[in-house]
Amino acid sequence: MTYEETLDYLYTSTPVFEHVGASAYKPGLQTTEALDRHYGQPHRHYMTLHVAGTNGKGSTSHTLAAILQTAGLRVGLYTSPHLVDFRERIRVNGECISKERVISFVEDFREWNTTLQPSFFELTTALAFKYFEEQKVDIAVIEVGLGGRLDSTNIIRPRLSVITNISFDHTQFLGNTLAEIAAEKAGIIKQSVPVVIGETTPETRPVFLQKAQEQKAPIIFAEELPAPPHRLQEAFELKGSYQHKNLKTILCALEVISKELPEIKHYLEKPETLPFALSHVSTLTGLRGRWETLQKSPLVVCDTGHNLAGWQYLAPQIKAQPADGLRLVFGMVDDKDIDGVLALLKEISLARPVHFYFTQASTHRAIPATKVAEKALAMGIPGCVYDSVAKAYRAALDEADDDDFIFVGGSSYVVADLLTELTPSETCTS
Repeated sequence: MTYEETLDYLYTSTPVFEHVGASAYKPGLQTTEALDRHYGQPHRHYMTLHVAGTNGKGSTSHTLAAILQTAGLRVGLYTSPHLVDFRERIRVNGECISKERVISFVEDFREWNTTLQPSFFELTTALAFKYFEEQKVDIAVIEVGLGGRLDSTNIIRPRLSVITNISFDHTQFLGNTLAEIAAEKAGIIKQSVPVVIGETTPETRPVFLQKAQEQKAPIIFAEELPAPPHRLQEAFELKGSYQHKNLKTILCALEVISKELPEIKHYLEKPETLPFALSHVSTLTGLRGRWETLQKSPLVVCDTGHNLAGWQYLAPQIKAQPADGLRLVFGMVDDKDIDGVLALLKEISLARPVHFYFTQASTHRAIPATKVAEKALAMGIPGCVYDSVAKAYRAALDEADDDDFIFVGGSSYVVADLLTELTPSETCTS
């Protein structure tokens, strides 16, 4: 099989949530556990950290990996979704898994498997866990795919669990209240394993406390700790306003990790370790799309924020941009609160003139650009319609002056299409 043929098998023979949505979601761990047994339960051969949450878990996972790398560990990193190349999901010290290993794993799976019908994420998780064992990582940072309790990653027994925050997302799977969603994500809390909680609400805090008590798991609430030192805030290269709370969660997690892993405490306490890691997260781990500057004249920023909670941070930051003109390339997918996000865009347009470029990503889950534009117009937000992110972006760029600000986002898939257009070979170089 070629690499392209292998990806075609993964995308067409296994249900892919990013492509088809709810029909690809498989609650339960039976298939994952069967795959895990076949491959020799590889995750038991290295330490793990487990990161869940509605928003911020990707940034948190990448930043923790960057810090642990800088402290001298060999670090596996498993995240989702990818933006340009499938291999972005599985990295060791920032390097993507090779095409050859993806091919050989899928060929091996097809040879022995006659009964299992894993989802795309179940099979990818098995590949990641096996690869980290082969690469002899010291520790792997594992990001939850969806939810927590029934997520394929939840077969691990980590040294630390992290839950960044809870807001309304994927309610069709996780529940219609914050407490129900919190209960699903609290499912990653394990017996006697410390857990760091980034943010809580009056509904979610009791859920975490009860689960931690049941599991006799030490629980730490990062929101109760002092603000991070100014020098670390300044060093942090991820500049989205939402990253301030992520940083507090990350530093709180590191305090726990340094107790769990005394062998790296010396490195974490060196004055240069944290500033260097925080200022080089993207270089060390390959992170993309978090308030990422793509060019400076005009200033172009993209961000993968894709739900109402994320946009409650993004909208004020966009509105506050010191630019002569503001241009927004915007699209969303079908299971998000588009009306709530459009209301935030309306607030921006009331504060200052905005040019809107409504578009759709190249996924079946994308809301058609015409429908996005119709909903926006009904709320008093006029804009132009483009049937691809590339066309919308090029139009915004052509019409922009050097002092304008262009923002591209609304969905991870919008950002993925943009990066595929602009930097198709820069996410995995080998």
